[in-house]
Amino acid sequence: MKDNECVQFLQWALPRLHMRWSGFRRVRGQVCQRLAQRLEQLQLQDLVVYQRYLQNHPDEWQVLDGLCRVTISRFYRDKLVYATLAQEVMPALARQVQERGEQVLQCWSAGCASGEEPYTLALLWERILQTQFPTLSIQILATDADSHLLLRAQQACYPYSSVKNLPGPWRETAFTQSEENYCLRPEYKKSVSFRQHDIRELLLQRRFQLVMCRNLVFTYYDDERQLMIAARLSGIIAEGGVLVIGVHESLPEGLDCFVPINKRLGLYKKV
Repeated sequence: MKDNECVQFLQWALPRLHMRWSGFRRVRGQVCQRLAQRLEQLQLQDLVVYQRYLQNHPDEWQVLDGLCRVTISRFYRDKLVYATLAQEVMPALARQVQERGEQVLQCWSAGCASGEEPYTLALLWERILQTQFPTLSIQILATDADSHLLLRAQQACYPYSSVKNLPGPWRETAFTQSEENYCLRPEYKKSVSFRQHDIRELLLQRRFQLVMCRNLVFTYYDDERQLMIAARLSGIIAEGGVLVIGVHESLPEGLDCFVPINKRLGLYKKV
């Protein structure tokens, strides 16, 4: 499959999935590879034929939607974001929890992929914040639409490329090495629970002090879908809670429920 053929197909198909081509421009290789495999499975000659196949088989759009999930993640991605979370944001949220007489800091990692993001939050809490707030605990709900990624997340074993951004002592003490993998120790997994969930669907009514929604909604979906999901996120983030989006993302126009804490780092407060 030639790159220009894949680009042309994606520019036609993505808007029909409420996605935008600009978000896929740099990561299209992953999607194009999956499309080539799908053509082979269906024994179709090329993407022009697949386009006709989609028009004649409406159920195939759901398959294509799954092929367009981009799964790029690693521990401590964007170090300054996590440093700011550990030094400023999470302590402030923990104090809010204490002031309300509660004992649990509730967090949600949406689109958690193989678990690198929620486990990074767990490491921040256990390695830095737990001693500051000994009467509090943290609960992290981690969700993704891909069941295969969630299985890998629950196993919590990663190549060096996934953990290389972590401080050296954390890699040495929070993980055990098995062949070429770094496997997270059980004490750092206990606060994280995984659940299959598509960010476009309603989540059970819960309140979170911290929601991580990075490099997902505000990269890949169109403006209409972004507004819809942002409004839902506003509804489940507690007053004074924080939404974290990607450092290269921005919230859609027309939202008045979030104010920036640090726009450059993608940190927003619910008002």
